[in-house]
Amino acid sequence: MTEGTQLTTLTVGQVAEQFDVTVRTLHHYDEIGLLTPSDRSRAGYRLYTPEDLTRLQHVVVYRRLGFALEEVALLLDHPESAAQHLRRQRAAVMTRLDEMRDLVVAIDRALEREMNDQPVTTEDMKELFGEGFYDSQDEAEQRWGQTDAWKQSQQRTKNYTKADWEQVKAESDALHKGFTDAMDAGEPATSVVAMDAAEAHRININERYYDCSPQFHRNLADLYTSDPRFTATYDEIREGMAFYVRDAIYANADRQEA
Repeated sequence: MTEGTQLTTLTVGQVAEQFDVTVRTLHHYDEIGLLTPSDRSRAGYRLYTPEDLTRLQHVVVYRRLGFALEEVALLLDHPESAAQHLRRQRAAVMTRLDEMRDLVVAIDRALEREMNDQPVTTEDMKELFGEGFYDSQDEAEQRWGQTDAWKQSQQRTKNYTKADWEQVKAESDALHKGFTDAMDAGEPATSVVAMDAAEAHRININERYYDCSPQFHRNLADLYTSDPRFTATYDEIREGMAFYVRDAIYANADRQEA
């Protein structure tokens, strides 16, 4: 071994310190053949070469990404260039970043719900659902205020926070999209896709507001075409949507009761 080689090799202790791994881990990697020092000192001590250190860098990154040692060994023994390993590692990291961003959003929403324990304000509801929201609520109370469904709905929603109502609005938009996607795809209202959208709509009502059986859902659907204001609400989203939703709900109710 030349003097120049000495300057570019490291002992197991030096590698452990530089790469923040334990000597025991390095010995284990050596024992299983994952990373064996390629050089020796004059005194017979094993030394890690620059090539060994590059391999260790890949081992460390793959392990941090959750790969098992057996998987790491297979990857590193495959005839790939360092650049190919780095591209794979970068892609895995970017996937994790996307997952972490989604997780942060979910945590932020949960935190907002925990922090905002006050009932939603009138201004909040108008911001979410438009200026006519309370007019429709007043009329709904006049028409159905004595029914069990209305009372159950009021009981379930009385403590909803703004964050809860934002989630309700997002769910409503997603339900509408389920219908419009089916319409755009040319699916008839009696198709499985349309009926599935109707069933998602029923389940949402059942979980968010009041018990909604298939028969009750069918009765609700009649309002979408018999009341011009309901019809207009749907048809503002997509022309003909009110009748499409009604027919899909009818078909789904028949399916559920069959």
